[in-house]
Amino acid sequence: MQKKVAIFDVDGTIFRSSLLIELVNVLVDRKVFPEDAHLQYEKEYLAWLDRRGSYGDYILAVVDVFIKYIKGVKEEDLASAAKLVTTQQGKRTYRYTRGLISKLKEEGYYLLAISHSPKLVLEEFTKTHGFDKAYGLIYEIDKERKFTGRILDEELIFNKAKVLARALEKEGLTLDGSVGVGDTESDITFLSVVEKPICFNPNSALYEHGKKQGWKIVLERKDVIYEL
Repeated sequence: MQKKVAIFDVDGTIFRSSLLIELVNVLVDRKVFPEDAHLQYEKEYLAWLDRRGSYGDYILAVVDVFIKYIKGVKEEDLASAAKLVTTQQGKRTYRYTRGLISKLKEEGYYLLAISHSPKLVLEEFTKTHGFDKAYGLIYEIDKERKFTGRILDEELIFNKAKVLARALEKEGLTLDGSVGVGDTESDITFLSVVEKPICFNPNSALYEHGKKQGWKIVLERKDVIYEL
């Protein structure tokens, strides 16, 4: 019998930060990345803090730094940093999605995470929250178990609807009664195919799209959770 599926983005949807940002912080602290790596996205970070720039621009700048410095890093060093991120910050989650995950798990849903964070840190984080499968960015490793900086299967992983389609086929899942939770426009592709799409703390692009589609919109601020 096919299982019902619940699909979650992770950064900003479950985790109250970005797994990639926290991973870079650990890699800098451990001197795996250069000490001045932060300076290379400081402009975008400050612009976002001042509400003069977008969070998307900030994250893209962090991604550029990660790809630049991951070349030559040992797989074991990244895996160790990923475990530390989860150990130190794995409980920093939103109350709404934490409760929803628990409820759906009890109801027998297959929990699927689809994210653009590196798969190593994504799997470490999601397994502590009871997820069955996580799809994230896979970075190529050479024969010496060092990263080349190249992302594998980019055409697949950057289209979350395609990732979902693969998971449905491989895991024997059904979209009947399916739930999807996302926070940015990159999540529209899978939110469009589930029966119960939820825009959680959405950015403006997802908010406007979700409002037009009549999707459920949920906001969590401080200790208050409310629907629009």
